[in-house]
Amino acid sequence: MNGLHARDLRLRLGDRQVLDGVTFALHPGEVVLLAGRNGAGKSTLMRLLIGATRPDAGEVQLHARSVHDWPGLARARELAFVPQEAENAFEFTGRELVTMGRHPHRRRGAPLQPDDLAAVARALAAVDAAAFADRRVTTLSGGELRRISVARALATEAPLLLLDEPTSNLDLEHALRLAVLLRQLAAAGRGVLIASHDLNLLAPYCSRVVLLHEGKVFADAPAEAGLSPANVAAVFGVQSAAPTGYFPREFRL
Repeated sequence: MNGLHARDLRLRLGDRQVLDGVTFALHPGEVVLLAGRNGAGKSTLMRLLIGATRPDAGEVQLHARSVHDWPGLARARELAFVPQEAENAFEFTGRELVTMGRHPHRRRGAPLQPDDLAAVARALAAVDAAAFADRRVTTLSGGELRRISVARALATEAPLLLLDEPTSNLDLEHALRLAVLLRQLAAAGRGVLIASHDLNLLAPYCSRVVLLHEGKVFADAPAEAGLSPANVAAVFGVQSAAPTGYFPREFRL
């Protein structure tokens, strides 16, 4: 049973039940959009899925084995994660940060191998970041830093990729390029989970949409069904319909 499988996850933070019986699966070959209101638990769910946080109840399995039973480096070779906020306290270059994505494949202190250098170069090229990869990250714009963060996860070459708000700070071209890239990765057999509020941009590239609401999975369905007017009204409290004026626009590369 390949992929990620979460069963009946429950987690309370303080006096709030953030997740209340969440069951969810991410399979190889699909792109899944995880959406919901602010505070719905999307980032919390991702931290549970990668094993960074333990639930109060329920279990996450990675390839039919509890995610917490995997040794750290072995788990990192299977799961790559792009957090919502990247912390870069040191004067690393972008390339040095992306190279850290190869850490799960290397022995401590071992020099970089040709495979490592090739993976880093592919990751930088995939997000169009080679031109500024050798600058200090403290000199990069928010969008440039976001592309470096995504490239770091790509360099791991893990079969499962989880991204929390990956299009934040990206300009329109690079947001579109990322959406296309993630769809291509899924077509090549990877499983991709995206937590995002950018429904119009990302939903057309996704196999499924999972809506979190009040600690539960409100919907788990193909994009059009998952983002039906009734679901959008119930989860987000807004009406949705086909555009009647100039916006929204359909953008293409």
